[in-house]
Amino acid sequence: MRHGRIHWYSPDELTPEQRAIYDGVVAKYGTEPPFELFDEQGRLHGPFNAMLAAPGVGASLQQLSAAVGAHTSLPPRIREIVILTVATARASAFEWSAHRPLARAAGLSESEIAALGGHATPDTFGPADRAALEFSRSLLRDRDASDACHAAVREHFSEAGAVELITLVGYYEFLATLLRALRVPLPPE
Repeated sequence: MRHGRIHWYSPDELTPEQRAIYDGVVAKYGTEPPFELFDEQGRLHGPFNAMLAAPGVGASLQQLSAAVGAHTSLPPRIREIVILTVATARASAFEWSAHRPLARAAGLSESEIAALGGHATPDTFGPADRAALEFSRSLLRDRDASDACHAAVREHFSEAGAVELITLVGYYEFLATLLRALRVPLPPE
């Protein structure tokens, strides 16, 4: 069976390298993931199936996914603001769909989520939220950030946080490209 432009891997056909990636993805999201992670046959949705198609790079992508999800100094709210900003800028339906519930769980209101989806800046955003949002938008628009934009991010998130924000934007922008180029469908609702 196909999943967009590539084969859709079932758990019973995985090589040991693919199984390690699969198990890592499932471990990251747990037994009750916040979005449709796999179908009734255990096949992974979204970018995770693509990781299985090329396990040489897929293993590194899975590790980076785990790192940006749990091993940064960034608060969950900030991570989700950035991810939704990338999803909006790159029209990534999968990222938007998967991260809306995570954004709610991280404390974003429905009106804040809707504003991000409309390329707006929510009135309720504080200085740290705004710094992360503007930094992300600058990276997506200009592939760079002004000294003032960078300074605002360093003020709120430190030097390490600035590097983590750049990595987060780059990772989710890469996923958006991967999903689009492979024509990966959204999971059924």
